[in-house]
Amino acid sequence: MEYQAESNWGYYMPGAMRGRGGRMAGIGGTSDPLEQVARLASESAVVVFSVSSCCMCHAVKRLFCGMGVSPVVHELDQDPRGEEMGQALARLLGNYGIAPSVPVVFIGGKLIGAMDRVMASHINGTLVPLLKEAGALWL
Repeated sequence: MEYQAESNWGYYMPGAMRGRGGRMAGIGGTSDPLEQVARLASESAVVVFSVSSCCMCHAVKRLFCGMGVSPVVHELDQDPRGEEMGQALARLLGNYGIAPSVPVVFIGGKLIGAMDRVMASHINGTLVPLLKEAGALWL
């Protein structure tokens, strides 16, 4: 697999995911954004779907980095299918007809949720065990 690495947050976009014209290819050649989100979410221990200008997205990325976790971050505003994936994420969160809530965090391929759920897990002490179980944290 070929990766385009970027600095700081552990971003990557597998080269094999890009089809003609830079468009993202879905599972088995399908273009279903929900399947695309599911596939991306399962490719790493911690995956964050983000918007580069969002302060809450920045805060959740800093939280993980401060804990020694390097999440894979998919910036929806920099992806050709970002709007479609954002709508799929909104459906997963139950935000039908509303702008997508970012960041959206997956740990171990499982949907954790938006910033409120991540922070609640951090405060009540369940975030670290989730990260350990997913293999993102070894302490």
